[in-house]
Amino acid sequence: MTNVSSPLKSADWLVGHLHDADVRVLDCRYALSDPLVGRIAYLEGHVPGAVYADLETDLSGPVREDGAGGRHPLPDPAALAAWLGSVGIGNGSVVVAYDDPATGQGFYAARAWWLLRWLGHTQVYVLDGGWPAYLAAGGPVDAGDPTHAPVTFTPDVQAGMLAEAGDVAGRAPATLLIDSRAPARYRGETEPLDRKAGHIPGAVNRDWSGALDAAGRWRGGAEQAARLDTGHSPTITYCGSGVSAAANLLARELAGAALGPANRLYAGSWSDWVSDDARAVALGEESGA
Repeated sequence: MTNVSSPLKSADWLVGHLHDADVRVLDCRYALSDPLVGRIAYLEGHVPGAVYADLETDLSGPVREDGAGGRHPLPDPAALAAWLGSVGIGNGSVVVAYDDPATGQGFYAARAWWLLRWLGHTQVYVLDGGWPAYLAAGGPVDAGDPTHAPVTFTPDVQAGMLAEAGDVAGRAPATLLIDSRAPARYRGETEPLDRKAGHIPGAVNRDWSGALDAAGRWRGGAEQAARLDTGHSPTITYCGSGVSAAANLLARELAGAALGPANRLYAGSWSDWVSDDARAVALGEESGA
């Protein structure tokens, strides 16, 4: 494992640095069951200066009719960079992303974190404990629209962080494929979102939600390492559409594995995999799952 800096910032840190000129905050609250929930919550109150980052329109690209690329395709790097610049995030910004783990969906901020890291931005963090932790720390709340002067964000895409379906199918035997969905979806007992149930053959199941403790805070590196049980194997991580898998990628980084060729995201994930009927599907448990 490689020693890496923490991808997290505490609520106390954010409260103490809200007025730093280089700090920018992304509010990533969202719910797959109701896409308006996050934006409504943002309008009711958010971290002062925070910009709302919508999973569908800001943190994803257009969905293809044939399903290739999955339900939340990666945005075009130039388009994402242009949006970041338009909301005042430049290459020198310190970016903190938060969501609301109390809703049971604490992975949207991790998606934003991964995307910025994919664009080569290293000074990006997830707020540990999210919105509830910020409120508990006495952070001020604002309901107004932020005004940040546009800047230029120049992307430096880190291609080694990304895996495609061909990489998954042709992965080396030593590479561990991690399915981040709930166990029932992994086993194919239920599938509420995608056209087929099951998992990619050879994948092991590591439900993303285990990355957080009962208070919605990220478990420490030793706990993440034990939970993921990857050893020193390189990994490719997926979920339904490349969103909740980002939580396990962050957990791997907490355990000491930096993003890159040994810690990759299959961004299209299960929804991309099943868009091609020629790809095999497995049901039930697998050894080590």
